[in-house]
Amino acid sequence: MTADTADRTGGTGGDEGTAARRREQRGWYFYDFACSVYSTSVLTVFLGPYLTSVAKAAADAEGFVHPLGIPVRAGSVFPYAVSVSVVLAVLIMPLAGAAADRSGRKKPLLTVAAYVGATATTGMFFLDGDRYLLGALLLIVANASLAVSMVLYNAYLPQIAAPDERDAVSSRGWAFGYTSGALVLVLNLVVYSGHDSFGLSESDAVRVCLASAGLWWGAFTLIPLRRLRDRRIAPSGEGAVGSGWRQLVATLRDMRRHPLTLSFLLAYLVYNDGVQTVISQASVYGSEELGLDQTTLITAVLLVQVLAVAGALGMGRLARTYGAKRTILGSLAVWTLILAAGYFLPAGEPVWFYCLAAGIGLVLGGSQALSRSLFSHLVPRGKEAEYFSAYEMSDRGLSWLGPLVFGLAYQMSGSYRDAIISLVIFFGLGSVLLARVPVRRAVAAAGNPVPDRI
Repeated sequence: MTADTADRTGGTGGDEGTAARRREQRGWYFYDFACSVYSTSVLTVFLGPYLTSVAKAAADAEGFVHPLGIPVRAGSVFPYAVSVSVVLAVLIMPLAGAAADRSGRKKPLLTVAAYVGATATTGMFFLDGDRYLLGALLLIVANASLAVSMVLYNAYLPQIAAPDERDAVSSRGWAFGYTSGALVLVLNLVVYSGHDSFGLSESDAVRVCLASAGLWWGAFTLIPLRRLRDRRIAPSGEGAVGSGWRQLVATLRDMRRHPLTLSFLLAYLVYNDGVQTVISQASVYGSEELGLDQTTLITAVLLVQVLAVAGALGMGRLARTYGAKRTILGSLAVWTLILAAGYFLPAGEPVWFYCLAAGIGLVLGGSQALSRSLFSHLVPRGKEAEYFSAYEMSDRGLSWLGPLVFGLAYQMSGSYRDAIISLVIFFGLGSVLLARVPVRRAVAAAGNPVPDRI
């Protein structure tokens, strides 16, 4: 194979046939299938309301808990823990990305991150009574582990898919994730709604649902670990972990040579902060502000999962016609309308909450999948894990600001409506920043072939 041909394959390698590449892609999809149940069942549905109730059980007469002697409103414990988890992820992700790029061994690092997260999630079975600190700790560990594992998982995309395949491959990965999320939510709904027939209390049912997400995550991670392969590189002669921070500084300096890539990351940082906050706080908003029961929240998120599969695949097709950038911009406009509508939702009216969930489902998967595939075109060859660690900081690692603002707004006002309306600015500003990025020039500046439509 000529060097030109190798470039057009996106670095998939001359010794890899189409069948081998497709097999590896199918294995790659299954990590989304494995870990997405954490994002749906744990982070989006059960843990927010449940941890809030546990914190309220430990609160004083004024509704405050006092971790480390600091007064914190019980309703702010969950968003604050999310913020702490992503700050921790910021500290670890550069080390993981540097270690993966220096050693060429992403898979062992992916294994550690995935199983630490799965173990912490399974441990949520023991969250009961007033153990809100245990719940916050397990959330911090699981959320940070997921972020680190996604750095390594996403870094495989440029290696297993040619440039003109990446929108479709990335969208299929998200579709696999939403499929598993929907399937597990159906099982959760059966367990939760029928907990009496299973001899479980409502609290027991929630803890079973939380722990089962960890078991699912660990079990299905075995599939990508069997099919993905590491690409050998020449040893650098320097310890990867010991050089992690030096590598991070070098990465940031190197990214200054690709200002258009940095411009996209800044835009993604802003609008994705809004996306991640909506995902993590939706159930708390539904239960605490709108007064909806847990069954309504589960079925609403199940609706999101079902429609997100169609949304991810449908927006992948739109990107082939209009380009990924224009399709993402359209989705951000829809996100803005969704949040504005969410502010005015009447309490105790499940139908309107379902309508909002349907809108979220149609844009959620596509906006995330296309952002990932678009960024993959902007990464210089041989620096995939390193650059995807920066991307993951934008995806999860720096998405602490939205939950922090959400928590502070509630801390000061006591109203979740005031908290949710503040998120509109993330989508508005993110749209403006993304619109200013000349993506074709950015791809060429990174030294990658420019697809016909992007």
